[in-house]
Order: sequence, then structure tokens, then C-alpha cells
Amino acid sequence: MPSSLVMDLRQLQAFLAVVEHGGFTAAARATHTVQSNISTHVARLERELDTTLIDRSTGRATEEGEAVLTRVRRIQTELASLQADVSSLRGSPRGTVRIGIIGTTARWLTPLLVEALAAEAPEIKLVVADGTTRSIELRLLDGELDVGIVGLPVDDPEIRTTALFDEDHIVVGPDNHPLAQIEGPVDLSELAKYELMLAAPGTPFRQEIDEAFRQRGLRPKAHVEIDGLRLLASLAFQGYGIAIVPATAAPGWIGGDWTRIQIDGLSRRTVGLAARRRGIPTVAAQATVSTLKSVIETQASEMPGIHLLGS
Repeated sequence: MPSSLVMDLRQLQAFLAVVEHGGFTAAARATHTVQSNISTHVARLERELDTTLIDRSTGRATEEGEAVLTRVRRIQTELASLQADVSSLRGSPRGTVRIGIIGTTARWLTPLLVEALAAEAPEIKLVVADGTTRSIELRLLDGELDVGIVGLPVDDPEIRTTALFDEDHIVVGPDNHPLAQIEGPVDLSELAKYELMLAAPGTPFRQEIDEAFRQRGLRPKAHVEIDGLRLLASLAFQGYGIAIVPATAAPGWIGGDWTRIQIDGLSRRTVGLAARRRGIPTVAAQATVSTLKSVIETQASEMPGIHLLGS
């Protein structure tokens, strides 16, 4: 059995540099050393693991190298987190926090979170990635993200979640549309009379809508189907039609001749916090989550269609 005790950080860093820069020469140049040093460190690591990690003809990781690469990146992240935690104990929280946010919620929440962190923890560098719930799950598991804001439920046993708020499903569209002239919430039977811009078939959001219509013996009429709720909302804001979207997709600060229409008969969507079960959050990540929760608690009442749990 190879012994991991002989490995050192220089070997891991050299291997990572070769992969990230596409070859030994480029890795040496990027790390300000000579190619022979990079080659020696990678060769020693390969001997320790008794396998070939880099294809010398292409400079790319082999299949075994890809498996090792995931672990090496996690080690690098943990080392950076260790340094940030020690520095944070001497003063205000500091370090990089990588957060994934589902696109619709990101439109509403990101500006508020950035502003709050700048005031409360200015030494935290925030990196925001928007995406679908599933893509954020995968990046959490790979260690690429520290925390995620996703649609619940999440079924992966390696991810722990905490519900943050519920949000309504609403219709967004031109303010001269016939539905905009109806007082109060619109019933699904009325909504079924019109062509709609809908989320793509097979997506969790679309499945919820189709199931709600089906239970009423109805089917939504799809004018166009879009794989991306933020794009779907944007098209509605620009007057291309009416769309069913989550409430966070339509923050009040977006201008234009559009209107928000409440719907009867669609359940709310729950949005929550997600993180790896086995991960140890950094001091900076803990501070970011605390600020995030505070922002939601104070700003939810200003955002139509958002409901804090228990309210």
C-alpha cells in the first residue's frame, strides 16, 4: 500500500498547477520555478500512488488523475479556509466565501447580501454563482461552493438543508394583458384560457405547475418553453407574453410596463440553505450565513409573495 505520509504539499501543488495550466512548462512558468522541479514533484506523487496522473503527451490528467484532482482541490480549499479562520480570530471575519444561489432568488437577494456584508464584514470576499438547484448541489458536493440557496426539498443524504422562506407562484406580464384587469388572484381555470410562457418540461418548477393544472382537470397552454426562470421572467418584463414564475423572480425595483398577478391554486415554493454534511464551515462562511438570514428576515416584508416560515 502506498503511504500518504510521504506526500507533501509541493507535490500536490505541482500536480494541480500542471492540470490547471495545461502542461509542465506552463505550470513552471505560472509558479515561478523550473520545469524539472514540477516534473520531480509530480513523479514522486505518482510513485506514492502507484499510478500515472498526467498523460505526458497531452499534459492532461488521466482518469486516475481526475479522481486525485478532486481531492487535491478540496485540500487546497481547506488550507485556505484554515488560514482565513486563524486570521478571523484576530479580528473581523475574513476570507473568500463561495455561495451558489438559484437564479430567481439571486436577482432579489444578491444586491442586499453584498451591501450588508460590505457594512458588517468588509474583509469577506463574496463569490456568487447562480444556477439550478441540481447544479448547486453538485458543486457543493465537489467542494466548489461553501453554501447554497436552493429550492427544497433536496434528497441527497450528503447535503443538509435549512428552510429559509416560502414564495408564491405568480404571473408576470404586460400591464395591458386581460388578466391584469381582473381584481384579486387569478384562478387556474381562467389562466388556462391563455397561452403562457412556461418553464421547460421536466424541470421541477414546470412539474409543479403541470401537476396543479392536472389536479383541476386542466392543461396549461404553452406559447414558449424556456429552460431558465430568470430568462423567462425577463421576457415577460419585456412584453413578450405572460409567464408563471416564483415571486423572487419579480423584485419591485425592476422597471417597465409589467404587472404582477397573484394565482389561486398553486402551492408555494420553499427556498432553503444547503451545505455539505461533512464540511466544516469557515468563520467567514458562518458570518455570511448569519448576515444572509438577517437580510431575509428584515427584507422579506418588502418583497411581495415572500413568506417567512411561521408567518
